[in-house]
Amino acid sequence: MEPKQAEINIGMIGHVDHGKTTLTKALSGIWTDTHSEELRRGITIRLGYADAVFRKCLKCNKYTTEKTCPQCGEDTETVRKVSFVDAPGHETLMATMLTGASLVDGAVLVIAANEHCPQPQTKEHLMGLDIIGVKNVVIAQNKIELVSRERVTENYREIKDFVNGTVAENAPIIPISAQHSINIDALIEAIETHIPTPKRDENLDSMMFIARSFDVNRPGITPDKIIGGVIGGSLKQGVIGVGDEIEIRPGRTKKEQNKIIYRDLSSEIVSLNTLGIDLKKARPGGLVGVGTKLDPSLTKADALAGSVAGKPGTLPSLVHEFALEIHLLERVVGSEKELNVEPIKRKEMLMLNVGTGKTIGIVKNPGKHSELNLRLPVCATKGDRVAISRRIGARWRLIGYGIIE
Repeated sequence: MEPKQAEINIGMIGHVDHGKTTLTKALSGIWTDTHSEELRRGITIRLGYADAVFRKCLKCNKYTTEKTCPQCGEDTETVRKVSFVDAPGHETLMATMLTGASLVDGAVLVIAANEHCPQPQTKEHLMGLDIIGVKNVVIAQNKIELVSRERVTENYREIKDFVNGTVAENAPIIPISAQHSINIDALIEAIETHIPTPKRDENLDSMMFIARSFDVNRPGITPDKIIGGVIGGSLKQGVIGVGDEIEIRPGRTKKEQNKIIYRDLSSEIVSLNTLGIDLKKARPGGLVGVGTKLDPSLTKADALAGSVAGKPGTLPSLVHEFALEIHLLERVVGSEKELNVEPIKRKEMLMLNVGTGKTIGIVKNPGKHSELNLRLPVCATKGDRVAISRRIGARWRLIGYGIIE
């Protein structure tokens, strides 16, 4: 019997047009680019999600996602259900990629063999994983069908040189063709070997990072048929179930005495769904849609993306300022030119990614231990990692990370 919920989230990352979405489809059968602008432009803009059930043939030991082994025709047995988070590779969407990275337990770094390695966002995405703290990586050397054997070998050496000294230094490099589903069995085997399911403590207080939120009602619906707002994301710890009370922070904004005040939202979970499968309880691993009794106007158009949800009274505090222990990179990541990272300056504006939340921080006191005021408050606790990006030219570029003190 197949498990209903995936037990692990795996990021699909890499430079734009290196084949992440095509590979996700080869593994799961699902094309994750569904937004009209994504289909028109042929690139991923929002985070995409797809589940896959990994199986193994007991006779020939080949891995597959098919119920019948494509090599020997024998029945296969379920090994694990995984959820892929397909992150955009375009340089303007790095904040979205960092949001996806905060949800994953491991990653597949997709590198096209028909281009020199590394490309700018190949560097940026790998550094993003390191900063967020994702350690388990498998490298998919894609598009091998487009180049000669010699070029594949040369590209392999480029990849080895590139990952030397990084979190992916010892990651396996699997040559594949996502377009033609070549060597996908070897890639699945590498994922099974090198990206294990983390140990989960279901007794911890539940905490869910919200990446999306929706109003699922169609225009013209009658009031008696309106469905409450839906939030989507992944549980980082604990368990939630249908009928549980849930709190969301930061919730809605309210203006009082010319000041913007943030009020927590409370509701009841009325449904749990993971990519079309209804659940009674949801655990860490996999992407989950949570139906609530909230007014759908509060959840429409990703209004609650970046918030945290959990059992009432257990969520991290909402902070409007914090101190960071700063760790800057030597060079700016993601730009065509190799630029040195300059020290952080007083009153400088920095983009900060905390979990699935992002905000602008204004530097009060720069240095190894910097204090920042936040334009938008975030849920955070001491010890959390914060990705730091600086405006360079027309783009936000990753320059390092901080640890909340």
